Amino acid sequence: MIAALVEDRCTNCNACVRACPGFVFDAGADRPVIARIEACQTCYLCELACEADALWVNPDEASASAPSPAELARSGQLGQIRRDHGWNLPLDAGQLDDYRLLGPLLNEGADIAARRYASRG
Repeated sequence: MIAALVEDRCTNCNACVRACPGFVFDAGADRPVIARIEACQTCYLCELACEADALWVNPDEASASAPSPAELARSGQLGQIRRDHGWNLPLDAGQLDDYRLLGPLLNEGADIAARRYASRG
């Protein structure tokens, strides 16, 4: 579950807002806001989309607890998902080829989430 938005790293680019299929984030004046934490699917798309490495997702999908921002920075966990999966490499490196195969499935999930969110009105 999304557990930390490290404010001093956030550039307010709103990539997490756009990437999240569960509409967990709202765009805020200074930075995105975790507005609907219960909708988090622990998919890591927000963390992958954050080029500033300002987000940390707790691998326990039932827990929103997080180490302090200082501890996250010291531990190297901020940005670890991006580094592990090659999202920080040039696109021609081929590291995202397997992820591209997931595109249709992820788009379908995003469409389902959007319809559910819209029906809550």
